[in-house]
Amino acid sequence: MIESIEVLIIEDDTRIADIHRRFIDKIEGFVVVGSAHTGAEAKDWVYAMKPDLILLDVYLPDMMGTELMPFIQAESPETDIIFITAAAEVSVVKQAFRGGVIDYILKPLTFDRFQESLLAYREKRTTLASTGNLQEESIQMLWHPSKSSQITDSIMTPKGIDPITMEKVVQHLTKQSHGITAEKLGVASGLSRSTARRYLEFLVSESQATAELIYGTIGRPERRYFPKTP
Repeated sequence: MIESIEVLIIEDDTRIADIHRRFIDKIEGFVVVGSAHTGAEAKDWVYAMKPDLILLDVYLPDMMGTELMPFIQAESPETDIIFITAAAEVSVVKQAFRGGVIDYILKPLTFDRFQESLLAYREKRTTLASTGNLQEESIQMLWHPSKSSQITDSIMTPKGIDPITMEKVVQHLTKQSHGITAEKLGVASGLSRSTARRYLEFLVSESQATAELIYGTIGRPERRYFPKTP
């Protein structure tokens, strides 16, 4: 796991900024490093903190949020941006899209939508923090929702079940038309056999996978897990 993701909130309404802060406090792996209520304040925060992620409103009292984007990219090129705004004009959406904004959330927002966006961002950031070459499915997941993502998103993960690890398990499982054992999945995904089994059994309990005892010609039967077919 990467270190906590530092978030800067840029929102002119202090009440909404506080809601965003309280939402973030509920999501593991994120920490708020500051709040700015004007474009001028935002520039000071960006310059001083260079946060990992900015939650950016479009309508600020002294400038448009879209006007801040070139400054952010110049002063802190590693900072990512999520728009949280009531602005739905094509011109604004186009600027956000062409400026590399990673998500666009329209107000009023719900906690579920907020959490979905941040967890997806954390997953992408974790992928990009790896070294070497990425597999094709990991690259595609940065831009396109996958079937495995849809499965994972539908599961309410309890304490002890990490969404990112679950995503990794589901990725490997969905490629196994002939099933896979916990031991083999652990080797393929870099997990211990017991951890792999715990995640697989959780998927079975949620009806997102099935398991069978397969009897070979010699030795003990093995419990093999299969992706749930539509």
